[in-house]
Amino acid sequence: MSSNNGDSLPLPGDVPSDPNNQPSGWFVRFLNVVERLGNLLPHPITLFAMFCAAVVVISGIAGYFELTVVDPRPEGASGRSADGLIHVVSLMNAEGLRMIVSNLVTNFTGFTPLGTVLVALLGVGIADRSGLLSAAMRLLVMGASKRLVTLTLVFAGIVSNTASELGYVVLIPMAAMIFHSLGRHPLAGLAAAFAGVSGGYSANLLLGTVDPLLSGITEAAAQMIDPDYLVGPEVNWYFMFVSTFLITFLGAFVTEKIVEPKLGKYDASEATIDLSEQKMDTVSALEKKGLKIAGLAVLVMSALLALTIIPEGAPLRNQETGLVAGSPFLKGIVAFIFICFAIPGLVYGRVVGSMKRDIDVINAMSSSMSSMGMYIVLVFFASQFVAFFKWTNLGAVLAVSGADALNAVGLTGPLVFVLFIMMCGFINLMLGSASAQWAVTAPIFVPMLMLVGYAPETIQAAYRIGDSVTNLITPMMSYFGLILAVASQYKKNLGIGTLVATMLPYSIVFFIGWTCFFFLWVFVIGLPVGPGAATYYTP
Repeated sequence: MSSNNGDSLPLPGDVPSDPNNQPSGWFVRFLNVVERLGNLLPHPITLFAMFCAAVVVISGIAGYFELTVVDPRPEGASGRSADGLIHVVSLMNAEGLRMIVSNLVTNFTGFTPLGTVLVALLGVGIADRSGLLSAAMRLLVMGASKRLVTLTLVFAGIVSNTASELGYVVLIPMAAMIFHSLGRHPLAGLAAAFAGVSGGYSANLLLGTVDPLLSGITEAAAQMIDPDYLVGPEVNWYFMFVSTFLITFLGAFVTEKIVEPKLGKYDASEATIDLSEQKMDTVSALEKKGLKIAGLAVLVMSALLALTIIPEGAPLRNQETGLVAGSPFLKGIVAFIFICFAIPGLVYGRVVGSMKRDIDVINAMSSSMSSMGMYIVLVFFASQFVAFFKWTNLGAVLAVSGADALNAVGLTGPLVFVLFIMMCGFINLMLGSASAQWAVTAPIFVPMLMLVGYAPETIQAAYRIGDSVTNLITPMMSYFGLILAVASQYKKNLGIGTLVATMLPYSIVFFIGWTCFFFLWVFVIGLPVGPGAATYYTP
C-alpha cells in the first residue's frame, strides 16, 4: 500500500496492495464487514418504525405470559405498584390501541429534544447565515502562528460543533489547504481538523444543540425509574468544557507525533486537483470590524445576564434556595443559547451588510428550519418508540434484569463504564447518528445503570465519549463521504481503508485518554460532570 515516498499510513496486517492501489489486510476486511453490516441496516427512521412495531408485539407476548420483575424502589416511591412488582403492559389489545391512537400527536410534540433543538437552531441559523461563524473560524485558524497551527485547527474543529456542519464543510477543507501552504502534508491538516470536528464532537466550551438533544432523551429514560427526575441541557457542561482542552492536546499530539511522520513528505504529483489554484479567503477589514462589534455585543449581553444571575436574590436564581442550581437560568438555558447566537449574528450581519432587513433574519431562521426536515421525521418515530417503551414497562423490566445480572457477576463498580463506553463506540460504527443511537440505547442502559447506583448525568457523559471517539473511523458517519472526497483531492485512488487507518490513532488515543480522564474526574477527584449534576443515584 505504501508508496516509495512514504506518504501513506500502513494498515496493521497489510499485504501487497492490488493494482488499483486499494489497501487490503485483516483490518480493512474488518472495516468492509462493518460497512456492509451498516449498509444492511435500514434508514434510522425505518429502524424506529420497526422498533415501534416490535415493542407492540413483544409487549403482547410478555403480557400474555404475565412477565414481571420485583420493583427495586422502596415502598411509597412514585410509580411503584402496590404489589411491589413491575408488570409488562400489553399494547396488543383494545386498551393499547386506544392509548397509541390518542397519544400519537402528544408523544411527538411533547418529546423534549424536538422543541429545544429547533429553538437553539433558530439562533445558530442567524449567526451562520450572517457569516459570523465562518469569519470567526477563519480568523481563529488563519491567524494562528505556525507553531500553534495544529493545536488551533483541532481546537477550532471542536468549537465548530456549535454550528452544525460548519466544521465539516468549511474547516476541514481549509485545514488541508493551510497545511499545504505551510509545506506540510495536507492530509495531516485534514486529519487534525477532522479529529476535532468529529472525534471531539461532544466536547465544547459552550452549550450547543447536542446538549438539549441528548438531555431530553436521557430525562425520558430516567423517568422510567424515577418519574420526577429532570435532566437539563447543562448537566455535562463542566466535564465537556475541560474535555475541549484535553481533546485539543491529544489531537495535536497524535497529528504531529504519529500521523504526520507516517505520512511523510507530500508529493504534489499525488494530487488530483491543481494545487496552485487553491486560495483561502482572508478575513477582510469589514469582517474584522463586524467581529469586533459582535464581540462587544457578546460582552454587553454577558454583563446583563450576569446581573440577573450573580447578585443575591437575582431574578434568574432559584427563588427557593437562592442557588444557581435548579434556577430558571439553567432550566431555560436553550433560550440563552438562542439569544447568544442570534444577537451577535444580527449585529455582525448589520455591520457587513449580510442582514440589512428583517426578511434577511427571517430567511436565515427559515433556512435553518428547512435543513431539519429529516430530523423532525426521525423525532416523530423516535418519540413513539420511547413512549411505547415506557408504557409497556419493557425498559424497566430490561433495566432491572440487567442490573440484577451486573450485581450477580459483581460488575457494579466504575469498571462498568469502560464496557459501556466501548459498547457505545461499537454501536456508533454502524449507527452514526448520536440522537438515533441514544434514543435506542438510553431507555435500556440509563435505567439499568441507575439501578446499579449511578446518576443519569454521569451515564450520559460516558455515552458521549463512546459516541465521539469512533466517529472518525465509521463509514456510517454522515459526512464520511465528504471527508473522503476532500482527501482524494490530495492523493490519487485514496480508499476508505487509507482514510480510516489515518484516523485510527486518534480514535485509540481519544478512547484511552478520554476514558481515563472521565474516571479521574468522576471517581478519583469526585467532581460533578455539570452544574447540579449528581454522580450517584439512590432510588
